[in-house]
Amino acid sequence: MNTFMATTILLLFGLMISRLTLSDAQSIGVCYGKDGNNLPSDQEVVSLFQTNVIGRMRIYDPNRDTLEALRGSNIEVILGVPNDKLQSLTDASAAKTWVQDNVVAYSSNVKFRYIAVGNEVHPGDANAQSVLPAMQNVHNAIASANLQDQIKVSTAIDTTLLGSSYPPSDGSFSTGASPYINPIINFLRTNGSPLLANVYPYFSYTDNPQSIDLSYALFTSPGVVVQDGQYGYQNLFDALLDSLYAALEKAGAPNLNIVVSESGWPSEGGTAATVDNAGTFYRNLINHAKQGTPRRSGQAIETYLFAMFDENLKAAGIEQHFGLFLPNKQPKYQLTFG
Repeated sequence: MNTFMATTILLLFGLMISRLTLSDAQSIGVCYGKDGNNLPSDQEVVSLFQTNVIGRMRIYDPNRDTLEALRGSNIEVILGVPNDKLQSLTDASAAKTWVQDNVVAYSSNVKFRYIAVGNEVHPGDANAQSVLPAMQNVHNAIASANLQDQIKVSTAIDTTLLGSSYPPSDGSFSTGASPYINPIINFLRTNGSPLLANVYPYFSYTDNPQSIDLSYALFTSPGVVVQDGQYGYQNLFDALLDSLYAALEKAGAPNLNIVVSESGWPSEGGTAATVDNAGTFYRNLINHAKQGTPRRSGQAIETYLFAMFDENLKAAGIEQHFGLFLPNKQPKYQLTFG
């Protein structure tokens, strides 16, 4: 092998490694909520993301200050349509205006990744019938701006839409949820969009501590806890995610990808809510997200940790204590994101 060829192969190998490293680093994002009266400025928050090599951010509404601070940051963004705006976006012209004002106006230097049209809307909610029409209108407006290859439209669900989740291979949407979620799944499949899902082992554990061991929820079980046919589960996160994948298969969408749009553990305010448990959960989740689930082995799980800060205007109790950082920007845990 001549020197030129050897050098070329080494350069290509180095490029592959750098891309793999970047991909691993970017599988983790953080949710940035603003329900606090003591939080740093948006520009400080963006700088904190960059300093900690957090390459992705989920925001829950098109806040002007946040979007301005994101300009030129290279941070990839999930932008939320708040639930109280869903009905208005069933009007196509209103959706076009919303996309123009909040997406197109920033798209030259803000890296939008997904639009989350609604968060944890349940089939019985008053605005449930608005979710799919709003998604379609937002998608059409994005397509009109020729951004459909860059920005995918989805909605964020929670695991309560499952009627069965144990064992994971039995995962299926409930009879009450199916008429709501199946048309949404068809939309996602047609448009090459992932399903966004908020996945919280914490709540599954605290709802059923008699049957679920804490180590299984914290990724610290020494071996397989649940054997489900050919798949062995060592942690609850994988089991919950794969129950959603099994439900998608039963709904006729075996190739649909799931992005974990929220997952977190509180540091105080409730059962098993301690700094040690939360730090263990976040560290292990960051490391585990690179590996994939038993059903999707080797496929990094795009995951957004909830949340950037403790938010003191949320309901008292655990809701105020999901922050990775304190409002003074000091880290609550020693985490390495990238």
